[in-house]
Amino acid sequence: MINIHEAKTHLSRLVERAAAGEEIIIAKAGKPRARLIAYAEKSLPRQPGQLRGQLWVAEDFDETPESLLDAFEGRG
Repeated sequence: MINIHEAKTHLSRLVERAAAGEEIIIAKAGKPRARLIAYAEKSLPRQPGQLRGQLWVAEDFDETPESLLDAFEGRG
């Protein structure tokens, strides 16, 4: 937690720390007032069916050989 006066004095440094993934709480008179976190672009809502007709699943998809499954899962 950082007091507001210190936050004003070291804003550039605090922004870099937040951008690196640290969460910084800014307080006034010892009480939390704000949270400084990294900026993240808002993702668009998922659109079901966007890839319709572009993907396919082989008819024998569920018939994967055990040896291949073992290799993927680090067994044997």
